Amino acid sequence: MPEVLMSMAYLIALLVSWGCIILVDARFRLFLVRSPLRAGAVLALGTVFFLAWDLAGIALGVFLHGPAPFMTGVMLAPELPLEELVFLLFLCHLAMVATLGFQKLLTRREPA
Repeated sequence: MPEVLMSMAYLIALLVSWGCIILVDARFRLFLVRSPLRAGAVLALGTVFFLAWDLAGIALGVFLHGPAPFMTGVMLAPELPLEELVFLLFLCHLAMVATLGFQKLLTRREPA
């Protein structure tokens, strides 16, 4: 069993981290809860953009996937592991939550 967990460590860490971002998002109604359809479109577009970026880097030989004991080994395409797609989704969601959270903090402050 430890070997199975070890081979999924990075994916589990990404999912747990993403879960925490979802909780922050829901608590402060920043992105997904505020407008689910718009948020889904933004996440999809952002992820597709970064996925295209990754695929271009892979085609040019810039991005390579090396062996790692803490990754599942599931490849979506040559040199493109499953964890990369999850990371890109997490990254886009994190960026939107951070941006909208910061914006909410700035507009909440009263002028001096």
